[in-house]
Amino acid sequence: MNPPADIADPTWQDAGRRLVAKALAELSYEQLLSPVPDGPGSWRLELPGAPVHRFRARRGGFGTWRVDPGSVVRGDRPALDPMRFLLDARPVLGLDGPTTAEVVRELTATHAAEARLLADGRPAAALADLPYAELEQHLTGHPVLVLNKGRLGFDAADLDRYAPESRGTVRLRWYAAHPSVAGFQGVPGLDHARLLAEELDPATRQAFTATLADRVPDPAAYVWLPVHPYQDETVVRTLFARYLADRRLVPLGEGPTDYRPVQSVRTLVAPGHRDVKTPLLMRNTLVWRGLGTRATAAAPDVSAWLATLPAGDPELRATGLGLLGEVASVVVSHDLFDEVDDVPYRYRELLGAVWREPVAAHLRPGERARSLAALLHVDPTGRAVLTELVARSGLSPQDWLGRLCEALLPGLLICLTRHGVAFCPHGENTVVVYDTGDVPVRVLVKDFAEDVTLLPGRDYPGLSERADGVLVRWPAEEMAHSITSAVLAGHFRFLAGVAEDHLGVPEETFWALVRKTLLRWRAGHPDLAEAFDDLGLLAPEVERVALNREHLTGGGFHDRADRDAAPDVVHGFAPNPLAAVPAEVPA
Repeated sequence: MNPPADIADPTWQDAGRRLVAKALAELSYEQLLSPVPDGPGSWRLELPGAPVHRFRARRGGFGTWRVDPGSVVRGDRPALDPMRFLLDARPVLGLDGPTTAEVVRELTATHAAEARLLADGRPAAALADLPYAELEQHLTGHPVLVLNKGRLGFDAADLDRYAPESRGTVRLRWYAAHPSVAGFQGVPGLDHARLLAEELDPATRQAFTATLADRVPDPAAYVWLPVHPYQDETVVRTLFARYLADRRLVPLGEGPTDYRPVQSVRTLVAPGHRDVKTPLLMRNTLVWRGLGTRATAAAPDVSAWLATLPAGDPELRATGLGLLGEVASVVVSHDLFDEVDDVPYRYRELLGAVWREPVAAHLRPGERARSLAALLHVDPTGRAVLTELVARSGLSPQDWLGRLCEALLPGLLICLTRHGVAFCPHGENTVVVYDTGDVPVRVLVKDFAEDVTLLPGRDYPGLSERADGVLVRWPAEEMAHSITSAVLAGHFRFLAGVAEDHLGVPEETFWALVRKTLLRWRAGHPDLAEAFDDLGLLAPEVERVALNREHLTGGGFHDRADRDAAPDVVHGFAPNPLAAVPAEVPA
């Protein structure tokens, strides 16, 4: 018996339709599914024991699939249920029972979050006017991962309070930790006292100081840190109950600042304050969202060293590439879990905080900032944020897209080829800065201690031993993924579709613009041409990063003792559109 579709919530159905299309597109891109032609522009997917799925789609750069959400049918009915689609595909995907259950949990949560976003979707013009953090609360999440808003660990009340799409604010709860279990690190010139003076008002500091003095004999020795309310209730009051009993941890009270959670959920942003990243015992998009103790402790060292790159390289400085430094951190260890060598890594990432330079501190008067991810957003009426920004700029779509490439790529290329440093500049980690006319002028990047990679065997002067101990070393061909996978296949392959559908820029023209930017940069840097060529950015094929393969085949569900230090899972090769398009942009 079929469910009563005629009375189902239309927003829920629309969200489901979009997720089915995304699952079809991305699982086919990663070659987990194999649709076959079914007429011009039409495709058919046969799954054992399930009705045939038919849909319309066109192919794009890197072999991507651009599926028309309104065209997907399961048998003779519209395909509106992504959970049913995953269960239909289960025999082909090879999912065992435990993994299937986790997939259903994450996909149901993602579906609900997607419906919530659609129900309160604002016009592109209104979104383009929002400050950086508020705009982040309207975006739909990772464009590649199908299960991109699972947030396992959050209950319904948590989602209402702490998920970005709730559009709410969060107040942090402050604790003091004894130096036997906690340590503070800061960049040169930023000590614990100065940080607290800049992040907490005098009345709050006075109240917290009085509370601590009433509880312990040596209050000046304690390290203060903010704790997310979810982590306080889920972790501190339970797993750290011993610390509360013997006053290795002392609750100080709630801070007065209203923070907004952005797309990563654990990162909180408030005007006039540094961004704060706090650990959450919550699993989302492949991993538990804690803060690794070694990486957190080393974060200020890494940021201080990275700041020396543009300081000593006028050309890099001229690109405008901004580094959102992780300027201070606190780590609190759990003595019992630290004794267990093979404890799941999430139990080593329970308590701490990282303070990051805010986006606003890097803006000049009149400039605006939006994450790179915002350029993929399309409002419920079908208008893209990209369309709105191009219209405001007064530039032609091709000129605007060319400016975006020039703002984004040169700084990353200099870091990679000259300095041997790779970031992870995906859509959420990269912030585009626009001038007063909404033209892209430069980018800011973030997430360093856990997402910066270096070359093996190379000496990096000035890098501290602590920072060197946490930064991963990959060969050049793997570091190239910071551009080929994070930017080109991970973001631009989607942006190319938005540009074609909403700006009328053919895909071939879009990729020609990107190629032209790369070739112009190479021609202007003959001393780095060989290093550029070694990256393989213009090779006929590139390795296909397959995040959904990793997610759906158990990579995100097992209780490993260490976070992955290896590159992302790859599966075969994808045709590189930058090798296939002409070097010159068509008129």
